[in-house]
Formats: sequence, C-alpha cells, structure tokens
Amino acid sequence: MTQRPHFDFTAFYKALSATVAARDTNWKTVSEETGVSQSTLSRMSKGRQPDAASLTALAAWSGINPVEFTAAPKSRPEPIAMVTKLLRQDPDLDDTGAEALVAIIKTAYDGLKRRSPRD
Repeated sequence: MTQRPHFDFTAFYKALSATVAARDTNWKTVSEETGVSQSTLSRMSKGRQPDAASLTALAAWSGINPVEFTAAPKSRPEPIAMVTKLLRQDPDLDDTGAEALVAIIKTAYDGLKRRSPRD
C-alpha cells in the first residue's frame, strides 16, 4: 500500500510566524493582506490545519513554498529539474544562457553521478 504524502503544518506555521516577525508585522495585518480570517490564523497557532485556499494565500503572501513542508515516501526532486528551474528564474540570464548552463551541468552530472543498481 502506497503512503500518502504528509504535510507538516506545524513547521509551515513556524516558518510563517518567523516571516511575520521578520517583516515586523502582526497577524491582523496578515489577515487583512491575505484575506485569511483571524480565526483561521488563530486555529493554525493551535495546530489546526487551514483550508487549501487559506494555505495558498498565506504561501503567496509569505513566499514560503508549501512543497518544502511535504514529505512523500521515496520521493525526491530530480536535481537537474531543480537546477533548470533556478537557472530559468535567474534575472541575469536569458533563455539561451540558462539553456547553455543546463546543458553543461547535465553533461557533468550524468558523467559524475553514481550509478544505481538498475542502471
């Protein structure tokens, strides 16, 4: 039986709380800026899970990626996919430069990575 991914709401809330403190703001302002009710924020502080819309709004406001708080059994992001995403987001690189770097890194990675038993 396959296990479902687990979302660590407690860790997400702690990261969100740290963001609130770092921005020198308060939960009332967070509520106003995100549209997430103060009662939802209060319930979250007590360990209750928010609904998907509230989680999405809080993630967008804070810049916190909820995926980073998800543990999926035997799941890991592909390193080349992560590198590609980061390089494409770099404002100092155009598409051609990003693709050239991805090609270089992919070639080096393929040559240096450990081979799994299935290879």
